[in-house]
Amino acid sequence: MLPNQLTAGSFAAYPPEARQLAVKQLALLQRLPLAFVPLLLREMIVYDWKFPAERADLNRQFAYLGAMAAGPFQAAMSAFAQLQSVAKSDYRLFRKLRPHGVYYTRVRHDGGAQLLLNAAAARAKAHSVAYGHWYIDGGAGLAAPESITQVSYDALSAPRAALQTRMQKTYEAAVFDPEAFRTMLAQIKPEEAGLNAGGDYVLNRFQLSLLTEGSGTQVFSTTFVQWAAREALRRAQPLTIVTRFAPRQRENQMNELLAERQRKPELDPQGSLIDADMGAYYTWLNQQRLPGEDKSAFLAWFEDHDEAVAIAPTLERGARSDEPIDLAELIARIA
Repeated sequence: MLPNQLTAGSFAAYPPEARQLAVKQLALLQRLPLAFVPLLLREMIVYDWKFPAERADLNRQFAYLGAMAAGPFQAAMSAFAQLQSVAKSDYRLFRKLRPHGVYYTRVRHDGGAQLLLNAAAARAKAHSVAYGHWYIDGGAGLAAPESITQVSYDALSAPRAALQTRMQKTYEAAVFDPEAFRTMLAQIKPEEAGLNAGGDYVLNRFQLSLLTEGSGTQVFSTTFVQWAAREALRRAQPLTIVTRFAPRQRENQMNELLAERQRKPELDPQGSLIDADMGAYYTWLNQQRLPGEDKSAFLAWFEDHDEAVAIAPTLERGARSDEPIDLAELIARIA
């Protein structure tokens, strides 16, 4: 989804005050470059739990941007506009998935992310199962119905920050004790990490395990999505899972990565694309380990681009299609 496609409904899953702020600033958000919007959304989604000084700082940012004339605004955003996404890459996408299905080169994809969520919602309505339908996002996440279990990297920014603080203190200690470090992470309770004590306890425990048991899930959004998908498939064995990768920060020394909350991380679009490609392949492998894998279907799509690969019992293996096809039709073919 591009910024100009945002609507009030895009923030339906946000907490009340964050949702009110997003709707109020919707016109501004729609004007921002794609690379800049996630930086604001990751702050907005936890607005309800911010200190007054943090709220005031975020409000000042909106006021400053909203008051800028068109010329200065474009100049200020130009650097971010150049980082919108990987517009063109020499990287050969889906190379590990192509032998198992059909590679499509001309996918028409207007509203693609929402189409995929709508398809998941339809499956959830037709097959109502507790924790049977998942949506995992490496960014802020789109609005999803309650019938879908939703986990997003940005929604866990407060727990990640709490864990990063503990981890950074441990790494900076005079003597690093790996066993004590693992024990410390294993003993953390959801409420101690800032997860809602009144919410879904099973889901809170699952989300905490993603951050305490996964390597790099606290600092790399792509690692978070891949690990969350793996664990959801292994433990919940869902009927439907939608994963959405987002740009991650560049690799750095561990103490710098753990200081993410203190600065705006430098994003790595190209590295993120490679991570997402491999993450898609690993997700397919994990899907194949589930009961009924011979009847399962899988779709990987380069968001806002025309490349996709589809794998299903009804589709040819190792094939390529250069004919135009709507993403909605492609979804229907594997349903």
